[in-house]
Amino acid sequence: MPTSSNLSPATDGQPPVPPPGAVSAGVTSAETLRRVKDSSGLLAAAAMRRLDEALDWYRALPADDRSWVGLVAQAGITAFVTWYTDPSKPPHGVGEIFAGAPPELTRSISLQHTLQLVRVVVDVVESHSDRIAAPGGERDLLEAVLRYSREVAFSAAEVYARAAEVRGAWDARLEALVVDALLRDDVDDSLRSRVAALGWSGRGATLVIVGTTTSALDDVHTADLRRATRRTADDALVGIQGDRLVVFLGGEGDLRASAASLLPRFGDGPVVIGPLAHDLDGAARSARAALAGLVAVKGWAQAPRPVQADELLPERVLIGDADARRTLVAQAYVPLLASTGSLLETLTAYLGAGRSLEAAARTLYVHPNTVRYRLRRVADVTGWDPLDPREAHVLHTAVVVGRLDAAT
Repeated sequence: MPTSSNLSPATDGQPPVPPPGAVSAGVTSAETLRRVKDSSGLLAAAAMRRLDEALDWYRALPADDRSWVGLVAQAGITAFVTWYTDPSKPPHGVGEIFAGAPPELTRSISLQHTLQLVRVVVDVVESHSDRIAAPGGERDLLEAVLRYSREVAFSAAEVYARAAEVRGAWDARLEALVVDALLRDDVDDSLRSRVAALGWSGRGATLVIVGTTTSALDDVHTADLRRATRRTADDALVGIQGDRLVVFLGGEGDLRASAASLLPRFGDGPVVIGPLAHDLDGAARSARAALAGLVAVKGWAQAPRPVQADELLPERVLIGDADARRTLVAQAYVPLLASTGSLLETLTAYLGAGRSLEAAARTLYVHPNTVRYRLRRVADVTGWDPLDPREAHVLHTAVVVGRLDAAT
C-alpha cells in the first residue's frame, strides 16, 4: 500500500503528481489519445509515402484515382483517430471511409487492393507507435489498431459484395434493354455505347439463338445461364422475355459450335439460329430472322434442333416475313432468271411434273440426262439442290414468290 513517501506532496491544492514510471492507465490513455490526435497529419503523410513505395497498382492508377485513394487513406486514419477517442462506439466501416469517393472507384480498386490499403495504414501506425503512444501505452495502441483494421477489413468485404450485387443488377437491366433494342432493330450510337459498357468487344462475327426457357428461371438459375453463355464465346448477351430465351454470341471462334453447346440450356421445343452477322446492324437482322423462324418452324415437322433461320425461308414467307421473301428472290429466282441454258424453264417443268425427270424431259423434248444436268446447274447457281425434296420445296417457293413479285 503506498505511503506518503511514495508520492510527491500536493502543492497549491493540486492533486499529487505521480512520479515517472507510476503513470496510471487513465493518464496513459489520455496522453496517448492526445498524441494520436496531434499525429494524424504525420500518419497521413507517412501513409501516402508508403502507398507510393509499396503498391505497384497504386502507382499505375490514373492521377484522379490516385488522388481519391489518398483521400480514402487519410479518411481511414481520421476515422481511426475518431474511434480511438471513444472505443465503446463501433468503428467506422469502409462504407463511411469511402463515402467521399465516387462509386466508380470500386471498379478501379479491387477488394484485394482495399485490404492492402488497410494493411499499409496499419503498418504505418504500428511503425510510429513508439513515437506516438505515451510511455507504456504502445501495446494498447497496437491492439486498438489491430482491432480497428479487422473491423475495417470485414466491412470492406461487405461493401464490395454489396457493390457487386448492385452492379450485377444494373448490368442485368442494361443487358435487357440492349437485347430489347436489338430485337426492335433500334440500333444507334447510344446502343453501341451501352453494348460497350457491358463488355461487348465487337470482334469477329455475331450469332443469335432463340428458343424457350426451361422451367421458370429464378435469380440463381438466370445467373448460372449467363455464366454459361459467357464461357462459350468471347462476347455474350442474354435476354429472357417471358418464356422466350434470346442469346447473342460474338467472337472469332466457331460460334455454331458454341451455340450447339448451349442447347441443354434451352427448354423443350425448337431452337432457331439466325444467320451470321458482322456488326450490330447485322445482329439485329439476324435476331429478326431467328424470331421469325421460331414462329414459322411449326410448319416444318421434320425441322432439326437447332435449325438455321435460313432453312425456314418457305415457312417464313408464309407468315409474312418480308426479309425471307427478299432473300429467296435474291438468292434463287434472280440468279435463275439471269442464267443461260434454260435453267428456270427446266426447274419449272421438273417441279410441275411432280419432280419426275422423265416427265420433265417429255415436256421439254429433251433427254432425261439433259434435265439432270440442268438441275445440277440449278444447284450450283442457287445453292439449293432440286433433287432433294426439302430443297426442291425451297426452290418452288422462290419461283412462285419471284413470279408474283415480277407481276406486280
